[in-house]
Amino acid sequence: MSLFSKENGAIFTGPLNLNNPIAVQVLGICSALAVTSQLKPAIVMGLSVTVITAFSNVIISLIRKTIPNRIRIIVQLVVVAALVTIVSNILKAYVYDVSVQLSVYVGLIITNCILMGRLEAFAMQNGPWESFLDGVGNGLGYALVLVVVGFVRELFGFGTIFGFTVIPENAYIEAGGLYINNGMMTMPAMALILVACFIWVHRAVNKEENK
Repeated sequence: MSLFSKENGAIFTGPLNLNNPIAVQVLGICSALAVTSQLKPAIVMGLSVTVITAFSNVIISLIRKTIPNRIRIIVQLVVVAALVTIVSNILKAYVYDVSVQLSVYVGLIITNCILMGRLEAFAMQNGPWESFLDGVGNGLGYALVLVVVGFVRELFGFGTIFGFTVIPENAYIEAGGLYINNGMMTMPAMALILVACFIWVHRAVNKEENK
């Protein structure tokens, strides 16, 4: 099969839309709620999951025929834990402030149901290249939802994007305007509502394809 065949293209693009891990499979919700109060940690978390999912898929795909069936989950966890440790140390070295914001949630990538699901359902049955595309596609599909939710929450909760003020100061009530930041946007409950809205819109737009 060609590296850039139609089938491989579908493996990569499917999770971005019609088979999005959050919007369709409703996986990875916990971290989506926990790290999306601002856009920057949401992007970093999304990219971290993408990198870990892609490379863990490749590694498991390469060694899948040598893994005894009864310990395959343990092997998968060891591979993921090693990659999570590497990514966590890189974040601490280069974006320490974001790693503090993400707190324990980087470590919890080890048990992310999207990642473990792709290892078990795809990487164990397919080649390295297809597994890499599947990992990248699912990671980016997950990241897409985090970015959308993080953008909305930061904009309306803090009036900023990437920490930079985007709503003019004279628009606020304190300066004689009519606007006030929505404190509810900073609460985890609002993240759940926004994810639910994203799922609703996604399914409404794609209802014909999902039939």
